[in-house]
Amino acid sequence: MAYSLLRRPDKRTEAAQTQLLQVQQADPLLATLVSHTEAFARMVRERTAERLESWFEGVLASPWRELKRFAQGLRQDEAAVQAALTSPYSNGPTEGHVNRLKLFKRQMYGRAKLDLLRQRVLYAA
Repeated sequence: MAYSLLRRPDKRTEAAQTQLLQVQQADPLLATLVSHTEAFARMVRERTAERLESWFEGVLASPWRELKRFAQGLRQDEAAVQAALTSPYSNGPTEGHVNRLKLFKRQMYGRAKLDLLRQRVLYAA
């Protein structure tokens, strides 16, 4: 169900779309969650930072505590969120390399001194 919320509406299967509509009709509270989630996903996909403030206002007025916490966390670093929504650059490749290094380190069960970690990284490349 959560995956259906984040998926583009035109990419959802008929079954997922039907299920999502049934959930929204059954509970108005869940309908607000769906609308806020879809609005955020659309804002990130389309990189429309001008919608961010109105999204914050809507979410902070909603009854969803978890969503409010998420919005408050984003608001604490609003400059970074604005930059992510407006900048054409991505730190995805950097995050990928950091993730790979952490994987190597975990595989060595805490024996990852810098020289051994360096050798594993160079050997894998």
